[in-house]
Amino acid sequence: MKNIPIRVVTEDQNLQEVDTAIARQWLADSARTASALDLQAHMNLISRKVAVRGVRDVDVVGYEAWEKQCRQEFADKVLEKVFYRGFKLVVANDKQIMFKTIECIKAKDAEIVEHGLEVVIAKEDDAASCLKRKSPMTAYARPLE
Repeated sequence: MKNIPIRVVTEDQNLQEVDTAIARQWLADSARTASALDLQAHMNLISRKVAVRGVRDVDVVGYEAWEKQCRQEFADKVLEKVFYRGFKLVVANDKQIMFKTIECIKAKDAEIVEHGLEVVIAKEDDAASCLKRKSPMTAYARPLE
């Protein structure tokens, strides 16, 4: 009889794998929609309650400011590609997943700008709008110093 290795997975390990998969899917969707300059799909990934802190010379970036900047950048087609590198799950519960990553934005002029981010993706309170957006998780992000 052949020895078959058995992998024992605890409930915590399984949940961590699920949380990691959800966060990585959100990152993939965010990169894909931004790179495609698809404003509607991209903004559907962002919570209307978003509050980005830590941006130089700005107290808080809210949804409207985020949408305005994306609208301008997408219309001007200044982005060539958005991607993320590195991933570290920080903490998760039934409603939120917090992780750290580095957002890389390649502009048409070939400049690549990198920002360390701490992101929280969360189930929105309004389940109907989540289903409508086809994404049960939206994000809150803050730059890392």
